[in-house]
Amino acid sequence: MIKIFNPLAENYAAFLQTLILETLKEQNSFSWALSGGNTPRILFEELAKNYKESIPWEKIKIFWGDERCVAPDHDESNYYHAGKNLLCHVGIPRENIFRMKGEENPEEEVIRYSKVLEENLDICDEVPTLDLNMLGIGTDGHTASIFPGQESLFESKEWCEIGMHPDTGQKRITLTGKILNQARNVHIMASGTSKTPIIKEIINGSTKYPAGLIKPINELIWILDDDTAVKNI
Repeated sequence: MIKIFNPLAENYAAFLQTLILETLKEQNSFSWALSGGNTPRILFEELAKNYKESIPWEKIKIFWGDERCVAPDHDESNYYHAGKNLLCHVGIPRENIFRMKGEENPEEEVIRYSKVLEENLDICDEVPTLDLNMLGIGTDGHTASIFPGQESLFESKEWCEIGMHPDTGQKRITLTGKILNQARNVHIMASGTSKTPIIKEIINGSTKYPAGLIKPINELIWILDDDTAVKNI
């Protein structure tokens, strides 16, 4: 399914509010894996500004789909930008924030974070299950921190693995395909025109990009703005 929101942040924030409130009618908490990138930052700012009181943040559990192997106060840290633009403004209890520790040894962190997922998420079909997995997509078709040439991470039996940026060699912690596709709601968010050709290929069935391997057990929703929206698919 494709949903076009323009402006994206304002309208997607309202969509998320409805999703969260409807889910919380049936359960006591809402688990949400955040993504990095510039588009989520704008969304975070919108949520912090206009939804501080209308979303029950004390019932939200925050996870991450991936993290760069940097310190939590580093400008490249996904945690840093989520904290700066959203988490420190809306009163989420500290114990509800489950960050990937990019400053730690990545081989040890993938093991630790896998245990975090097992201990703090519902287990469905033997897989830790998020209520919302919010993803982005790169101009190379990567998603989370699974890059072209690393598609085997989708088939990993582990919940977390180490990805690597193909140009910089930077190591990253990433959720694997089982977790990414198991979530009850999976959204891929993109804005602008640079990703339009790849998005069109994926929507038309291409699996040659990592993002094309996002095949959730439930419906995948593409969150696009007018510039990115693919017409006549």
